[in-house]
Amino acid sequence: MSTEENTSPEEVVQQEPVTSTESVAPAADSAPSAASGAFASFLSLKESNPKVFFGAIGGVALILIVLFASGGDGNKPALNGPVIKNLEIGQVYHLKSANAYDPSATVRLVSTPGAIAAYDDTEEADRNGACQHIAQGTSVRVLEFADAYGKQKTYTKVKVEDGSCQNTEAWALSIDIQ
Repeated sequence: MSTEENTSPEEVVQQEPVTSTESVAPAADSAPSAASGAFASFLSLKESNPKVFFGAIGGVALILIVLFASGGDGNKPALNGPVIKNLEIGQVYHLKSANAYDPSATVRLVSTPGAIAAYDDTEEADRNGACQHIAQGTSVRVLEFADAYGKQKTYTKVKVEDGSCQNTEAWALSIDIQ
């Protein structure tokens, strides 16, 4: 006979339904106790078998050192940036903005070398001044050089060979002359 057959209807006890908070609470309490149990067993390894304990720590440290030391790719391409050409006085070159990818960008010409670093052209009148911003590709003739910041030939005095500013003499950064 089964238990259902042995019990009488009066003896059947009704159980209340289990709520969701009651079923989650034991699981939430078991996670920290499981973590503390694992940590406690790892620390007890220090007393019972110190070679394994310190070997595990050394193994983790070795893995971290290998990961950090392996670094990135050793075959990185060289950076290709603007280079000051070996300009010669009297030769004709073209203006090319070294720091712009936009073909409509202009090259700044100033009346004295070094004024480029101190120049602020936030005003519209400064941007549209006579022969201050020359289109890229404009032909220029090199007249002389100026040194700055411990480098030779940092600035170049040029004479504009074509366009609306033809025969204008001004200074430009040597890196903008290609």
